[in-house]
Amino acid sequence: MKESKQEKYDKAYLRMAQEWGKLSYCKRRQVGAIIVKDRMIISDGYNGTPTGFENICEDDQGYTKWYVLHAEANAILKVASSTQSCEGATLYITLSPCRECSKLVHQSGIKRVVYQQAYKDDSGLKFLEKAGVEILHLPVVEEMV
Repeated sequence: MKESKQEKYDKAYLRMAQEWGKLSYCKRRQVGAIIVKDRMIISDGYNGTPTGFENICEDDQGYTKWYVLHAEANAILKVASSTQSCEGATLYITLSPCRECSKLVHQSGIKRVVYQQAYKDDSGLKFLEKAGVEILHLPVVEEMV
């Protein structure tokens, strides 16, 4: 079956999110996010510590520090400090949003979420579905060459 134009774009943007996640200093998991509106990338983000903090995401026991920002939160906050708006945008993310980030996604006006891997707790996805956000799981994305 021939891939639609939207499917091609979805896979391409998800590959870009994958690459962006590689910029994260987190050892446990690197997550990348891209926000697209009207076929333009309006923001990007990856998980990491807030500006001005050391780029070490895990404590001495290997647990993620409580103040580490998730990729989608970083991307949404970038939009908030710009002249852009997430209203009607699509979030491409390598790991589905947690419950806290799902609230940010919905409140920011994002209408569609395309993710690669499912987070261990699916309550964030359930919340987004209940909120009317379109969800698409694209598990396999070819590596960029």
